[in-house]
Amino acid sequence: MRLAISLALLAFVSGCGTSEESAPASDGALRLDGPAPGPGSSAPPAVEVPASAPVVLFLGDSIGAGLHLPEHEAFPAVLARRCAAAGVPFRLVNSSESGRTTAGGATALDWALRSGPDVVVIELGGNDGLRGVALESVEENLVDLIERSEATGARVVLLGVRLPENYGDYGEAFDAIYPRLAADHDVAFVPYFMRGVGGVPELNLPDGLHPTAEGHERLAAVVEPVLRRMLDELPAR
Repeated sequence: MRLAISLALLAFVSGCGTSEESAPASDGALRLDGPAPGPGSSAPPAVEVPASAPVVLFLGDSIGAGLHLPEHEAFPAVLARRCAAAGVPFRLVNSSESGRTTAGGATALDWALRSGPDVVVIELGGNDGLRGVALESVEENLVDLIERSEATGARVVLLGVRLPENYGDYGEAFDAIYPRLAADHDVAFVPYFMRGVGGVPELNLPDGLHPTAEGHERLAAVVEPVLRRMLDELPAR
């Protein structure tokens, strides 16, 4: 049954989003004032963010984009509100796009880096794994994203991704890429950022893959401690 579910998810993910070879969509590469609400949604009150606050760029896929939800319910926007409430505000640039792979992220990175981020949060690889992309390519693309981000002076937060157990040896080798790269490149790391949400039916939409608004709240809670430590360590502007 798990194999059937995984194959169904693979078909769904492969069919959503735009081509990874296309130019970055208007998904927020320069969106510094926070996300806009979707049609019919009730957005939370605007958060005042000082101009001197650091810029945090999220480079992700459909999870980071909050597919099927208003943008303000996606976990990057939730994180921006939580950090602001904790006295660690940042200016959000959510350059996530549904269907994006690590190769697509490498294509979009130069455009996204025009926002001048202080921190780059990399949330990519799930689509690669579900499609069975060669592990060497996944690792090379992630290294490229880390190194090019750091070359601009930005600090990197890498979000760990895991595949379902039925992916066998490929899945184990895939899962191991993230902690290894975090250690080799000395970047901040969140082990399996979807823990407690991935595979939990009540926290995912009917497609079984994309989190509900409550699921995104939980993702934000998982990522927040690492991101806040990173923000606390940044030099004052």
